[in-house]
Amino acid sequence: MLFEDVYKEFLFDLEIKNYSIRTIKGYRNNNRAFLNYLCNEFSVVEIEEVNTSHIKAYLMNLKMKGLSESYINGIQKNIRSFFKFIVEEGYIAEKRNPVLGLKWMREPKVLIKTFNDDEVKRLINAHKGDFYLSMRNKLILMFFVDLGIRNLELCTLGSLDVGESVIKIHGKGNKERNLYISPFLKKYIIKYERMKEAYFKDKFMTDSNFFLSQNGKILTVTAIEVMMKKAGNEAKIRDHIRCSPHTLRHYFAQKQLRLGLDVYSLSRLLGHESTIITNRYLQSIQDEQILELAKTTSPLMNL
Repeated sequence: MLFEDVYKEFLFDLEIKNYSIRTIKGYRNNNRAFLNYLCNEFSVVEIEEVNTSHIKAYLMNLKMKGLSESYINGIQKNIRSFFKFIVEEGYIAEKRNPVLGLKWMREPKVLIKTFNDDEVKRLINAHKGDFYLSMRNKLILMFFVDLGIRNLELCTLGSLDVGESVIKIHGKGNKERNLYISPFLKKYIIKYERMKEAYFKDKFMTDSNFFLSQNGKILTVTAIEVMMKKAGNEAKIRDHIRCSPHTLRHYFAQKQLRLGLDVYSLSRLLGHESTIITNRYLQSIQDEQILELAKTTSPLMNL
């Protein structure tokens, strides 16, 4: 069977499963590049012709182009999902699945750098004033800090998703998870809802999302990133710290671990499929603590 035909079926299956447009785009682009490589380098156009060595050659080709191990592993994940679909549809037998012989690339340990507590306070306090946009931006930052959600998850949050004590998050792969609303966060949610109601009293809201633009429309991922950069400049965040929603997600994860939360529970809060990614936060904290300890145990400083 031709790869091209199965490729189209695979993308259609992702739409049926209600994957996000961004996720489908990633699968489409990564697997398209892979299929083009198979055709151009090995003249492989049918699924029965591909073997493990073909996939390894493609991944090594990406490595030679200077792409990072983590990026290549992400592409391999997309390819694995593609062949999982091929097996599930019965186009090849499980024992002939070429991804079975693949191994993940070893990724270098990276010390995850994020905000400190004072910087987070300054970020939140960068938005002052008793009016809608200021309170909205302040609460957005609080959501990132107290819930650890992704930027896209915040953008797609509906008004009905915010309950009295729990928020329903629509995560990756259309997976839902419930997060607890702390009393501190609840206080500002009440303030925001009051200001939002007053602000849009005589205005037309085109969307029912919890966070809206000043024109009553859905906020975009880019708009929130721009807002955060402005807040970062106002708060005078250290130059080597990237001021973004994802960095606040890193802060949330590391803060939870320092407060004693176990890795498994944290992975559930973050919406991770496994604890592999979550463990990176724990490793980063341990490395950081070792570096701090080394400052006081330098042999030369203690001669």
